[in-house]
Amino acid sequence: MANHRRVGLWLIGAFGGVGSTVAMGLAAMSRGLTSTTGLVTAGPTTSRPDFDAPADFVIGGHDIRKSCFKESALGLNERSGIFTARMIEACSPDLQAWSENVQLGTVLQSNEAITAMASSGLPTAKHPREAIDRVQADLKAFQKKHDLEQVVVVNVASTEPPFVAGPEHQSLAALQAALSRVENPVLPASGIYAYAAMDLGLAYVNFTPSFGATSPAMNELALLKKVPYAGQDGKTGETLLKTVLAPMFAARNLKVHSWIGHNILGGGDGRVLNNPENKASKVKSKDASLPAILGYKPQSLVSIEYVESLDDWKTAWDHIHFEGFLGTKMAMQFTWQGCDSILAAPLVIDLARLALFARRQGQAGVMAEVACFFKSPLGTTEQDFFRQWKMFEEYLGRAARS
Repeated sequence: MANHRRVGLWLIGAFGGVGSTVAMGLAAMSRGLTSTTGLVTAGPTTSRPDFDAPADFVIGGHDIRKSCFKESALGLNERSGIFTARMIEACSPDLQAWSENVQLGTVLQSNEAITAMASSGLPTAKHPREAIDRVQADLKAFQKKHDLEQVVVVNVASTEPPFVAGPEHQSLAALQAALSRVENPVLPASGIYAYAAMDLGLAYVNFTPSFGATSPAMNELALLKKVPYAGQDGKTGETLLKTVLAPMFAARNLKVHSWIGHNILGGGDGRVLNNPENKASKVKSKDASLPAILGYKPQSLVSIEYVESLDDWKTAWDHIHFEGFLGTKMAMQFTWQGCDSILAAPLVIDLARLALFARRQGQAGVMAEVACFFKSPLGTTEQDFFRQWKMFEEYLGRAARS
């Protein structure tokens, strides 16, 4: 039985396609307007702990654009046809109330592809410490205003360029000493949000390939504050299929010579990934699974191209050239077409429920058990989806018995 807790979901990049679809999904499910299809934590697993119900959630967040959830949902519906006007109207009271909780975020250490989307009047910060203080003030005000038992922070913002960790990221003491440095800020925007959340004792999830909490210093902070965190880069489409199909080739001892994948997508994510700096983070994440599963590195190529007319839809075409018995070479091709926000949003809700549950159970540090949700899972090198899924089901079983 659910305890009807009031919990907060704080979305970084709240008014983007994924954030708005999360809001629509929670509102629609709580009003009985849609089923839980696509929600892993509502699926036919062997065990299910006491997760927060859709109606238990209050949404807030940060965004660098002045907008609202209803405006974003109407735009997605007009361009991509993923909602109905009737559903949007029915969910309007929730969307309006939650929009009032969204505050302006930060673009500290962001590149032109991201800053170009920012609205005028965005607050500035001289260094990460100043930005962290403002983010934490917003989080504390949100939790107090809505009398929330817990808050989880989930990053669904646009992909940042790669950020290289330095000596300051190797220990918490070194990182804290550098937070007020003005030149060469020690954290990008994703790291600022991650630090702000975990320093307040809030669970954190990075659904993007951005830097976030990927450093020894941030892990040390999570353990110190006794908070769980997970990431990174949600696995929703082509890479999901890679981590399902590659184990088949390995199990049948078929040698993969090459695996070439071409991706086309539109929307805000595609527009940002059209910048080579931002694209580099995504390509690295998407190309990491094959060697880990196969045990060797075939020739591979991952391309991502922005096609404006596709809006929130994406298509991936993959060509796999492999060798079988007696040296005979064969090929497999597949095409994957899906709506980016519709694929991602239920996983964000899943991860929010899982992270909130883990926090209540006193779990601290990286949640390696949820690796099946990510392209570059933290806390494990396992990339085989079936082995990841076994880890996840075993975790759910332990959690349900606790």
